[in-house]
Amino acid sequence: MTRSFYHYLMTERDGNMKDPITVFANAAFRDTDFPKQSKDYHEISHYLEMYGTYLDSMTIFDDAWERYQLTKK
Repeated sequence: MTRSFYHYLMTERDGNMKDPITVFANAAFRDTDFPKQSKDYHEISHYLEMYGTYLDSMTIFDDAWERYQLTKK
């Protein structure tokens, strides 16, 4: 069974590191409306475009999504 993107993203959390994906993961953790069960790129991308004010660039999401895809192989 494939885990959700959010579940993957939580593995990137860290209180000390400040790289863009870690900052994204920490912010998503605090976002109570984040689509936590989704495995769908378009659903999550749409949500972040509308409500992800904590992302400096959608490129950060794309990079995190690429890493997520690699964990599924």
